[in-house]
Amino acid sequence: MGAVMAAEARHEQGERATPENWMYPPESGWTYDQVKELVLPVDWELLNGKIVVRGATKWWHNRVRNQLYSQVDSVLQEPYTVDAEQSVFLSETSAPRPDVLVFDKRGLDIRTLDCVPAENAVLAIEVVSDGSRLEDRFLKPGMYAEAGIAYYWRVERGENDIPVVHEFWLHPEAGTYAPSPDRPTHTTTLKTDVPFPVEIDLRSLIEV
Repeated sequence: MGAVMAAEARHEQGERATPENWMYPPESGWTYDQVKELVLPVDWELLNGKIVVRGATKWWHNRVRNQLYSQVDSVLQEPYTVDAEQSVFLSETSAPRPDVLVFDKRGLDIRTLDCVPAENAVLAIEVVSDGSRLEDRFLKPGMYAEAGIAYYWRVERGENDIPVVHEFWLHPEAGTYAPSPDRPTHTTTLKTDVPFPVEIDLRSLIEV
């Protein structure tokens, strides 16, 4: 209890998160300004005011993420750019790191950028792993939708390890994600026109 109270007192004074106190968020949660310079020996992201450690991933996850980044990058159209594990600023207390993020680079100094504003983000892609199922299926889609990110792809491990892509778009009235009206689930080939034309042989994502 003493450590928690001390952390809250420091927070009230505006102190930044450190390797010693990051596990004790105050009642109102950490803000991005307080955690953006935090250095830990693990990967982490800020979700709802808490610093959440990103679990270790296996070859399949990393290969699919890297190949998706590469293949989306190869068909980019202006004014978009794409990055892997790039933080996106959703609110003062949430800055997740999607596996792949497509965003509009206009008005941004991308060479010094540390966190993409949500209003610039157009597509968030999460590759589901054993340790991220709840976040990727429920928590993060809700956060991305609330922040107004127009498109979301959830990538699952399908039969024979071939990726399956569930494509969602932001319903303008409900404010939540709905399955793509054309091809909500892509099982052999990912083909879509938004946010720009993309066609990917899903088997190619795991070929070596």
